[in-house]
Amino acid sequence: MPSALERIDLPLSLGGMGFLIFCILGTAVLAVLARRELRGELARRGTLLDAAAGLLDDARVTVGRDGYPRLSGTYGGGDRISLEVVPDSLVPRRLPQLWLKLTLLAPETAERPSIGVLARPIGTEFYSRVLGLPDMIAPSFATDFPLLMRGRGVTEAAIERTSGLFRTLFADPALKEIVITPRGAGTVRQIAEGDRGAHVLYRQMRFPVSQVSPEVVRNALAELRLLNDILEPSAAS
Repeated sequence: MPSALERIDLPLSLGGMGFLIFCILGTAVLAVLARRELRGELARRGTLLDAAAGLLDDARVTVGRDGYPRLSGTYGGGDRISLEVVPDSLVPRRLPQLWLKLTLLAPETAERPSIGVLARPIGTEFYSRVLGLPDMIAPSFATDFPLLMRGRGVTEAAIERTSGLFRTLFADPALKEIVITPRGAGTVRQIAEGDRGAHVLYRQMRFPVSQVSPEVVRNALAELRLLNDILEPSAAS
């Protein structure tokens, strides 16, 4: 016959086992919900450029392993265009950023230098093309925020011809980078800033945007055309 202590231990042991089962089931439920939420988030990410696809001919959207899309196609006369959504959480004590990286590739390589400007440089801009240019250049125009200007084979004439357009475009605070190369032109601009709660509490990147606005993309494509044309011989006249 069990002692009084054994009779007390038995229900306690059963209660402890029940609590353990409850914890296991709760963890499993949370894991299922987390996977479902991740699938939903990946699906939402993949559609960010769908509304903009109608602006390009032969538009094609592909989705990377991180769920973010890339749109490619042609625009106005055969120029190849690519748009890439780039998440960025490398800077400590700053909310994650979502960037739109745009590239125009002209049908033919032009006889011109490479020149570009990066706004508010901090050294972690892994998506930057300006940082890959070899020559430092003193910024040719003034702003109320820091600028990094670099190039390859840049002449005084090229600096003079681009500075006015660069100054005008950087009046838009969403613009992060401008670059002109012999092959074309590119920009990087901010789409959104990450949700503070998700970042602080869960270290997750969640952005309050469901679509990149076609109007934003249309304006960005016009900027690319201006940048690609500014160093053309006809632009000097």
